[in-house]
Amino acid sequence: MSTSLRTRISSLRYAASALTLLLAGCVSGPDHVPPQMPLPANFEEGGKKSNGHVVTAEWWTAYRDKPLDGLVTHGLRENLDVLQALENINSASANVTIAGAGGLPSLTVGASHTLSGEKGRLRTTVGTTNTSGGEASLSWLLDFFGQYRRSRESAIASLGAAYATADNAKLTFLKDLVESYIDARYYQERIALSQANLKSRQQTYELTQLQLRAGAASRPDVVQAEGLVKSTKSEIPGLQQSFTESAHHIATLIGMPASSLMGELQKRAGQPVFRGDLRAGIPADLIRNRPDIRMAERELAAAVADIGAAEAQLYPSITLSGSISPSWVKSSGASGGSLTSWSFGPSLNLPIFDGGTLRANVEIEKSDAKAQYLAWKAAVLNGVEEVENALTAVRRDTQTLEPLRRQVQTAQESLALSTTSYKDGASSLLDILDAQRSVSDAQASLAATVQQVAKDYVDLYVAIGAGYLEPQHVAAKPTTKSG
Repeated sequence: MSTSLRTRISSLRYAASALTLLLAGCVSGPDHVPPQMPLPANFEEGGKKSNGHVVTAEWWTAYRDKPLDGLVTHGLRENLDVLQALENINSASANVTIAGAGGLPSLTVGASHTLSGEKGRLRTTVGTTNTSGGEASLSWLLDFFGQYRRSRESAIASLGAAYATADNAKLTFLKDLVESYIDARYYQERIALSQANLKSRQQTYELTQLQLRAGAASRPDVVQAEGLVKSTKSEIPGLQQSFTESAHHIATLIGMPASSLMGELQKRAGQPVFRGDLRAGIPADLIRNRPDIRMAERELAAAVADIGAAEAQLYPSITLSGSISPSWVKSSGASGGSLTSWSFGPSLNLPIFDGGTLRANVEIEKSDAKAQYLAWKAAVLNGVEEVENALTAVRRDTQTLEPLRRQVQTAQESLALSTTSYKDGASSLLDILDAQRSVSDAQASLAATVQQVAKDYVDLYVAIGAGYLEPQHVAAKPTTKSG
């Protein structure tokens, strides 16, 4: 072989390799780059230490409430919204296969057998023919410009968005369940306070009746005391109804009939009080931990990939197709024979005039990608705002607890003094009634604030994206050898 021929062969080999690499890397449209935006180093009322991954933090256990822990564990497995979101992952996973299938070879195989003939007037079969055949067809669209590769990228990004949507459903469930539980225990507390106040006011009413008989009280005093008793009685049914509604909602959230849960919730328990650390992390943590932000980022990635899929349709497409059809024919009275037909060849599809439809599709996808980027930015800013608001609420509401507790103590002391003074005839019934109202109002304010502070912590930990994934406890078992 001459040197010139060797050189030409070598050049052809390099050219073929270069063409293969070029076609393999020729993908239309931009590649997705994780979006970024400037964020403050810390929250206004937070520290500068990162939280790291808090997605497995079981923050609700800081309430130290065993019934609540059980409800959360059961609900994460049985909540219908969570189960629906998890099921959507299966659909999104199947879409990944469908999206990439167009760029892979397609092979179909078929077979047939027919019996044919003619019938005369004497109903005898004439010229019966048996025909057996088969067919195999192969088609392969050469994805030179990456239409199906981009479509598969979009489907994979949508699958990631489906996972994030399921995580967000879990986080939404946690917020709804824990806050509903806090509400239920608040109404129980209010019912208990109202029943205690009713007992106190009933005693005052009975004392006033005795004073009336002794001539130390007037009829209007008795009427006032009786009116306060009836007013207190009228509060209790509304509070009981609110408790029942909260209990019913909890049962719905965890996928249970209300009747099977009501008995457990009706057992008296104190209001939940958060006894954990105040951990907010830094704004940058939200991009990693909040599922709604991750969902928005994945939807942006899908939109960017769709641009490439749309641009690829502007270019020619080449399809390789072929078929082979063997058949065997046997007629009555004759020996059988076989026949095989086949075909193979490429086909070219070149878009020329489409009225601007294909380019308009590209512009639509570009606009969708821009909109998704703005949606991602909005999700980040909304997350920062929610954490800032939750931090402020926790700090401000917590500061009111101790003064309210002191106010309750002071009102109770004032009521005791007023009652003793009234019995001695040194004060009027109005002083007792005012003192009782002060006690009732102070107790109701304290219970409402305890409820709100407990909810503030829920808002904070949901806002930072904590607790929607179950921790994986991997225990290393020791290996032993016998013998």
